[in-house]
Amino acid sequence: MSKENKIKVGISIGDLNGIGIEVILKTFSDKRMLDFCTPIIFGSTKVISFYKKDKFPNIQIQSISNCKQAVEEKFNVLNVWKDDVDISVGESNETGGKYAFLSLKECVNALKKGFVDFIVTAPINKENIQSEEFKFAGHTEYLENELEGESLMILMANNLRVGLITGHIPISEVAKSITPKLIKNKVELMYNTLIRDFEISKPKIAILGLNPHCGDNGVIGSEDDTIIRPTIQEIQEEGKLVYGPYAADGFFGSETYKQYDAILAMYHDQGLAPFKTLSFGKGVNYTAGLNKVRTSPDHGTAYEIAGKNIADENSFKEALFKGIEIYKKRTNYELLTENSLKKTKQQ
Repeated sequence: MSKENKIKVGISIGDLNGIGIEVILKTFSDKRMLDFCTPIIFGSTKVISFYKKDKFPNIQIQSISNCKQAVEEKFNVLNVWKDDVDISVGESNETGGKYAFLSLKECVNALKKGFVDFIVTAPINKENIQSEEFKFAGHTEYLENELEGESLMILMANNLRVGLITGHIPISEVAKSITPKLIKNKVELMYNTLIRDFEISKPKIAILGLNPHCGDNGVIGSEDDTIIRPTIQEIQEEGKLVYGPYAADGFFGSETYKQYDAILAMYHDQGLAPFKTLSFGKGVNYTAGLNKVRTSPDHGTAYEIAGKNIADENSFKEALFKGIEIYKKRTNYELLTENSLKKTKQQ
C-alpha cells in the first residue's frame, strides 16, 4: 500500500483495568500490521507503557500530542491526558470508566474531524463509564448520538452477519418495542449496509420470529402473526429478498443461516447467543448505518484474565482488518455513486 493511501485508524483503549490495552499491544507486536494501517491509540504513553513493560519489547511507542504528528509504520500513542493514573488491573472502578470515556471521546472527535479514517474501540464497562457526559447503554448508542445516521449493531464473522431489531433494552420491553416501522427501518439499514459496505448487490436477509416457534399460530403469542409476518410481506412487495419469520432455535440448529447474507434477530441474546457460540473469539461488532465506520472485538473487559498476558487478540485483530475492508468498500461505493451521478447530470 502506498504511503498516500495508508489508512489512519483511531483506537480507543477501553477500560484501562481490563484486557483492552493488552490485545492492542499483542495485535501490533506483529509489525506486519503496520503495513495495513497507521494506528493512533488514544490514551497516554504512561498507561500504555505500564502494560508494555518488558512483555512487548519490539513495540516502540511514538508519543504524539495531535493526529497530524502520527508517523507511518509507528505505534502512535496520542496523549489525551497527562495525569498519573492509578491502574487496578482486573478491577472495575470509577477510574477505569473515567479514562475509558476520555479515550473514546477524543477518538470519536478525531473521527468526526476526519483526522482518522475509522475507529476500533476496545471494550468498556457499561456500568462504571456512566457519568454526566456518558448516559448511554453502550458504544452503539453513544456513537449514534455523536455521528450522523441511525445505527444498526451487526456481529459478524466470515459470512455470518447478525443484526438486531432491538438493542440494549430489557427483555420486558422487547415485545412492545417491535413495530412495523422499527422492523422496516432495521431492514432498510441492513439492506443498504450490505450493498454499500459489503458489495452485495442483491442482499438476501432472514428475519427471526419473536416468540418460541414463531408463536405456533397464536398459541405462544400473537406478535409473529399480527406484526412481523405482515411487515415482511410488505417489504417483499418492495422487491427486497427478505424472508421469515424463522424460529431461532431451528434456524441456527439446521444451519439455515448459511443460506442468507444477513440475519435480523428480534432482541440481543436471541441473535448474539448463537453468534458467539458459533464464532466467539473471531467475531467483530460493527456499528452500521452511520456516516463513519466503527468496529470492535466481540468480547468484554474480561477483568478475570486482565494482566495475565493470556488474552486472545484475534477478535481485536479481526475488528481492525474488517474496519479496513469496510472503509475501503464504502469509499469505493461512494466514488462510484458520485461518478454515476455526475454522468447522469452531464447527460
